[in-house]
Amino acid sequence: MEIMTWKTSGAEETQKVGMELGAHLLPGTVVGLIGALGSGKTCLAQGICRGLGVEEYVTSPSFVLIHEYEGRLPVYHFDLYRLREAEELFDLGYEEYFYGDGVCLVEWAERAASLWPEDAVEVHLNDLGAEMR
Repeated sequence: MEIMTWKTSGAEETQKVGMELGAHLLPGTVVGLIGALGSGKTCLAQGICRGLGVEEYVTSPSFVLIHEYEGRLPVYHFDLYRLREAEELFDLGYEEYFYGDGVCLVEWAERAASLWPEDAVEVHLNDLGAEMR
């Protein structure tokens, strides 16, 4: 497994890292965004979506669990913050998304770790203080 590390200072730099990552994602990729509240998960997801060619404004799907976007690949943006147990994803038909031809971005991914594909990519975001991530 390869580990890459970036340090960013602010939303703009975090989004640039996301754009770089998004430009290289392939069909069927599941990206888990793991970090504390306010660590930059949605900001990174916005950049990833831009890197995938999504033109519309990307928001966190906190209340609906999933937003779908069109880019060079379909993008399925999940937010599992309100998920009580991983099995709730069965109601969404998560397998069609996780094992499909699009890219899945999953905020609070650790809440459903038992359902992850083996080749999923984990991105850990750490708040280093003073706008550093």
